[in-house]
Amino acid sequence: MYAIEVEHLSVSYFETTALEDVSLNILSGQLVGIIGPNGAGKSTFIKALMALIPAQAEKITLLGQTIDATRTQIAYVPQRSVIDWDFPIRVLDAVLIGCYPKLGLFKRPNKHHRAFASACLERVGMSEFADRQIGELSGGQQQRVFLARALAQEAELLLLDEPFVGVDVVSERVIIDLLRTLRDEGKTIIVVHHDLSKTADYFDELLLLNKTAIAYGRPEEVLQADTIEGAYGNPLAFLKKAEVSS
Repeated sequence: MYAIEVEHLSVSYFETTALEDVSLNILSGQLVGIIGPNGAGKSTFIKALMALIPAQAEKITLLGQTIDATRTQIAYVPQRSVIDWDFPIRVLDAVLIGCYPKLGLFKRPNKHHRAFASACLERVGMSEFADRQIGELSGGQQQRVFLARALAQEAELLLLDEPFVGVDVVSERVIIDLLRTLRDEGKTIIVVHHDLSKTADYFDELLLLNKTAIAYGRPEEVLQADTIEGAYGNPLAFLKKAEVSS
């Protein structure tokens, strides 16, 4: 079964083309990285899948259905830069928000939901911070809380936009290990990522974007000099960056 099917997806802002004619199918149970230069449309692609921005496409299905039919089965973790970290909310309450899609309009979380949210926090190593204000946490800790919220939602498809930006080494390792575990449990995870040097180690498949789909497949297939040059313009720069980061 395909977790994501996209045919001829295009997105434009006023007269600027953000994405043009992107088509691909992503199998269920994959950990997929989306890479490409700044302004390539990586975040736009995620938002278009979620119908958070206007887009044109012949087909977009998630878990075999339209986004409206399957939204509760999809967890979206946006970039940290777009979140109001001054909003007064405790860590545990932030995780509880993940339970709301399945509660309905007029139900409130009970002891069972709070216990489940606590278990999700424990899974990301953040139990001791349950009563903290979320704005008091480090960048890596905040990202782990939002991943716990995604776990509380019990989603089948996770879409994460730059989850490793501003994250400490310990948190990055916790996050990638958990994403691999979720993948092994049958979840499909899509991650917008910027550090090319780690892509071969982190992901099963890569989507290389630069306004359109340059390549999609196994890391060893995508990370070739000609495909990297097609997206970044200079394969030697990529290779030097990978050597410095390794």
